[in-house]
Amino acid sequence: MNPSEYISYDATALAEKIKKREVSPRELVEAAFARLEEVDPRLQAVVRTRREKVLREIEQLNLSQQPFAGVPILLKDISQAVAGEKLTAGARLLSSHVARRDSHLVAKLREAGFLFLGHTNTPEFGLKNITEPELYGSSRNPWNPACSPGGSSGGSAAAVASGVVPLAGASDGGGSIRIPASFTGLFGLKPTRGRTPVGPGVGRQWQGASIDFVLTRSVRDSAALLDLLQTVQPEAAFQTPLFDGSFREDMQRGMKPLRIAFATASPVGTPVSEEAVVAVHKTVKWLEEQGHHVEEQETGVDGIRLMQDYYLMNSGEMASMVASLETSLGRPITSQDMEIVSWVLNEAGKKVTAAEFAASLASWDTAAEQMAEFHKTYDLYVTPATAHAAPRVGELTHTPQETKELMKVSQLTKQEQQSLIYDMFLPSLTYTPFTQLANLTGQPAMSVPVHLTPDGLPLGVQFIAPKGMENRLLRLACALEQSELWVGMKGNPFMG
Repeated sequence: MNPSEYISYDATALAEKIKKREVSPRELVEAAFARLEEVDPRLQAVVRTRREKVLREIEQLNLSQQPFAGVPILLKDISQAVAGEKLTAGARLLSSHVARRDSHLVAKLREAGFLFLGHTNTPEFGLKNITEPELYGSSRNPWNPACSPGGSSGGSAAAVASGVVPLAGASDGGGSIRIPASFTGLFGLKPTRGRTPVGPGVGRQWQGASIDFVLTRSVRDSAALLDLLQTVQPEAAFQTPLFDGSFREDMQRGMKPLRIAFATASPVGTPVSEEAVVAVHKTVKWLEEQGHHVEEQETGVDGIRLMQDYYLMNSGEMASMVASLETSLGRPITSQDMEIVSWVLNEAGKKVTAAEFAASLASWDTAAEQMAEFHKTYDLYVTPATAHAAPRVGELTHTPQETKELMKVSQLTKQEQQSLIYDMFLPSLTYTPFTQLANLTGQPAMSVPVHLTPDGLPLGVQFIAPKGMENRLLRLACALEQSELWVGMKGNPFMG
């Protein structure tokens, strides 16, 4: 299979070709690595590969029984562990860490026959909406390599949007699937909290804010992967009832008219680009043409308070993780071991009390209650996926002077530290203020590629559904994918 043919297929199509013996798994692996060698010097999407191991693993496939036998996939270099392989989370502290076993999600993918080519780039500990770790360097956007593919699943997005693989592992703790999807023209679905496997050894990822899934170019690939990965995991802290049926089959059914709310104002009062507003309005117009009732309506959730509590959780989680690493390493961890964002969160987290941490999580539950009430009236909630198209590489990385000021975090009071964290993230939050709501309420949400800016950059629109209603999102995405609004890879110079 030649490279131009390879990049034109999604995972579902490749799996069908393998089953029909029209192409072999080895051919697909060779095509994927050829594509990687062609594009990755410009994109830095992949941090390590396992070519020889993959070629040996082909012999263990069962082409008749495994639904995706022989389809290449890349995994995210955080939480998606492969036994015997490094898993570094983009962090110098973990640069030599080797996973002892497959993560539960990776084990499910292995059972389905996917072939793991390697791991993709991610910011240190997945803490940013850009992918520029000091350990591996900056990933770049195939639509314009001067721009970021977003984060924290930025390496995965760059790999999928440049045709290295048809889909890649991703995770979403504050928008980290939907943000890179918006920036790179992909379909990005964040499932309901508890829908997909976690761990081992992790029952609640970021207290339930984070969930592992994939980034895809086609809606049907995401639907098929949701069928494959949905689970009720006994040891997990959060569970959601299994969908009764097939997401892949259900998405093709027609939709009854829905009542849909939309908003374009930032929930934290930051500027929203005219292009993001245009993207939502033309999507609203399409929805109305399909017979849905759409009206502008805010949710009533206090966005600023929610972000403050989200950052408090981040700082507490980082301090806990660093304390655990100090125990395992047998030495104190200093600011020289970590990037500045990680260090600031760690230092602030040391002063967070258990009562404050519990109160911050309670505010998530308040927001979830508000959204549940909101969805009694509205079936879906529509916003920009991101407030702007992709930032330029380096634009959101702290300057030496900013880093110097942030290093004073240890000298501040607890309240001053939390204010510093908010200000530290504010430039990034200005780009991506819409995604965190679904993480903290546990709802499913998706970014759909429906707009190109005059500069030729994609910009997604976000849909949020009630918990457990991914099928509603997928039905709508399937209809949008067949409409003239769908951008996909049209105009992406890396995809011809």
